[in-house]
Amino acid sequence: MLLYSKAFGMRIEIVIGILLFLIITLAIMLFLTFRKMLDINRKYYTIMSGKKGKDLEEIVFTRFKEMDKVKAMAKRVSKEHRKSKAHVDSCYSKIGLKKYDAFNDMAGELSFSLAILNNNYSGVVINAMHTKEGCFTYAKEIIKGESFITLSEEEKEALKKAMTVEDEIAILTTPVDDDVYDI
Repeated sequence: MLLYSKAFGMRIEIVIGILLFLIITLAIMLFLTFRKMLDINRKYYTIMSGKKGKDLEEIVFTRFKEMDKVKAMAKRVSKEHRKSKAHVDSCYSKIGLKKYDAFNDMAGELSFSLAILNNNYSGVVINAMHTKEGCFTYAKEIIKGESFITLSEEEKEALKKAMTVEDEIAILTTPVDDDVYDI
């Protein structure tokens, strides 16, 4: 016993007291850690065994199945959107009108040129010339913004108006990334 007291430079009772205090502190910490582990285990088994008959694995697989259904639905909607967009592109949506006086003796701009185009700039230019004897109407086919028949100045102006209508609206209606979804 004298060795210990000389080695530490204090009485052996104090050393034993300090060691006993450390052992008790470690025992308390071990008890608290064990209690925390039991709590975690209890929660784990509650989750895994599930309440109301569902376990965690079943819930996760159900969510994955739901996500697959949502993906399939998004693909279907995207495909339908592309079909609708193709249909809309073929519909007449660009209109240009130029009213004018066909003859000097006629007033009131009763004559007109009307260009009606789809998104591919194909359609028709209708020219109605009002005279004292009646109204004469002519139609000229437009394919991709071009006519194979010579257009009058009024028809060219109506065609130009129809072709620029989309350019003015395009800024507001053009989708980002051409509506392509990464699914």
